[in-house]
Amino acid sequence: MQTQPLSKFLLPKVAKCILDGVVNETFLSQRPQQIFMSAKIDPKNIRNFCIIAHIDHGKSTLADRLLEHTGTVTKREMQDQVLDDMELERQRGITIKARAVAMRVKHKGQLYELNLIDTPGHVDFQYEVSRSLSCCEGALLLADAFQGVEAQTVATGYAAIEHDLDIIPVVNKIDLKHERSDEVIREMEQTIGISGDEVVKVSAKTGINIDELIDAIITRIKPPVSNAGAPLQAMIFDSHYDEYRGAITYCRIVAGKVRKGQKVQMVRANKTYEVIELGQFCPKQTPCEELVAGQVGYLVCNIKTLDEVNIGDTVSGIGKDAAEALPGYREPKRMVYCGLYPSDGQDFTELRDALGKLSINDPSFEFAAESSDALGFGFRCGFLGMLHMEVVQQRLEQESDVDLVQTAPNVTYEILTKRGETLHIHRPQEVPDPGEIEEFRQPIVRVNLIQPEEYVGQVMKLCQERRGIQQSTEYLSASRIMVTYDLPLAEVIYDMHDRLKSITRGYGTMDYDLIGYFPADLARLDILVNGKKVDALSVICHRADADRRGRAVVKTLKAEIDRHMFEVAVQAAIGSRIIARETVKALRKNVTAKCYGGDISRKRKLWAKQKEGKKRMKSVGSVDIPQKAFMAILSTGDENRK
Repeated sequence: MQTQPLSKFLLPKVAKCILDGVVNETFLSQRPQQIFMSAKIDPKNIRNFCIIAHIDHGKSTLADRLLEHTGTVTKREMQDQVLDDMELERQRGITIKARAVAMRVKHKGQLYELNLIDTPGHVDFQYEVSRSLSCCEGALLLADAFQGVEAQTVATGYAAIEHDLDIIPVVNKIDLKHERSDEVIREMEQTIGISGDEVVKVSAKTGINIDELIDAIITRIKPPVSNAGAPLQAMIFDSHYDEYRGAITYCRIVAGKVRKGQKVQMVRANKTYEVIELGQFCPKQTPCEELVAGQVGYLVCNIKTLDEVNIGDTVSGIGKDAAEALPGYREPKRMVYCGLYPSDGQDFTELRDALGKLSINDPSFEFAAESSDALGFGFRCGFLGMLHMEVVQQRLEQESDVDLVQTAPNVTYEILTKRGETLHIHRPQEVPDPGEIEEFRQPIVRVNLIQPEEYVGQVMKLCQERRGIQQSTEYLSASRIMVTYDLPLAEVIYDMHDRLKSITRGYGTMDYDLIGYFPADLARLDILVNGKKVDALSVICHRADADRRGRAVVKTLKAEIDRHMFEVAVQAAIGSRIIARETVKALRKNVTAKCYGGDISRKRKLWAKQKEGKKRMKSVGSVDIPQKAFMAILSTGDENRK
């Protein structure tokens, strides 16, 4: 029998019954969302926290168990990774976007609100994690009971310490047959400096000790600072675009309160709006009448243009109720740039609209219009890393049905000219003539690599092949070692993670952080096809690697380019110096087939005529380069290294 929704007159009475302990668990499981919104919450009973960990250590699964144990999601609605609602997240099995959800639980006679933010684990989405940390007072630092402390565990742990959060260390997957939780706890003590007595052992899959974890969240994470009487201040930490309601802004109320129908302003954008709907995520959008200091929720203000919502902006009152802007977020540093072009030139406007919609949901992604001689009009896009780039491209193709051509990616460089100017180079075509360059600088990252002891030698060899400089070596336990190297970013982003996993049989992990730009002997490698420079295939590389990479690229392009009626020269050059060449042979017709014997001079005349025709064809003919050739530079970089 289907249950009827509670009326607005019955909800307050039901809420009082919850606080008095009258309503049973069956009743709660039938109507969780209506009851959730009915009762007022004491700001002292609010707990804002996030889950941070390495990839595949069980963040999303733990979030599922918390939702289940607090009754926020019924058993009928429950599914694996319920917060990972993006289609691409389910296909790849990873968290891409941070998700917020509000849960309420009764503890020792009082009603508590637990606001959870589930965060990604991959290093490319570190910006999502930093935004989540800014909205919380506490964090669950998760470690796998078998894999132990990994590179991202250390990085996110230190990030939480820098934000002055209350950290609850958690060891997950204690139900595994080969779990080694005691050794993992010692690793956490060694690397992050926590006490082993503070660690909570859980199994997110089976639900072991989840109640103990909820008790630790309530007792060990401090409540938010209560500023209910102050003017409204809310931090926008994310946003979502809805085709029917416009931009939906996700915010954390820092001070004051906001009600439905209230006039608010975006401080930095200097625009005024009316709040037509507000609410919380539990986990679906659930409207309510007001949000108070310490709560996390969403605002719908009838914002129709994408440019008016800025992540990190402050929502405030107007007039005398206006407040100062909050510090906001640090601008994300784009590490990788590539060109995205529509495969059909008529879809340029459609691609621009799709990129605009995507940028409001992902502020770490940026784009600007550009043109290419080979590909026409398109966009130069900046990403946090290679996985981020792949995710954006897949989202564009799936959500907006846009067919894309992608150029070879590159990192950002700095050039100091002889005039004293500092140029930021996002694409090889922007590199000036060698005579104008005083100093060519490349981005250097500090890489932490954690692996079993028996693979340390191979990992060090991998780093040295990529011109790495060793900084330190640290034993996390008797069998696990962390080595730290300074490496060029260009040598890290492309395939170093895959190579590390290969040589360590899947047990090695890495995390990196940009430390600055340093001088290096770099050059722009140009690719010429039929004597014409193909700007989409140009790349910046170390001069010592230029010959090897040039030969590898032209050899690959020779195999990718179809044969034409004329001979096609594929060349690699640095400036005016050709360093490698391959030739795509012409398709030849046997013009002497009709000559049966006779004088050889007749055949020579036919061959000469054919040669002149091919020469004219070569001067006016164009060479078609297939789309897969634009990724050839990526696939050739390390094949000769192995």
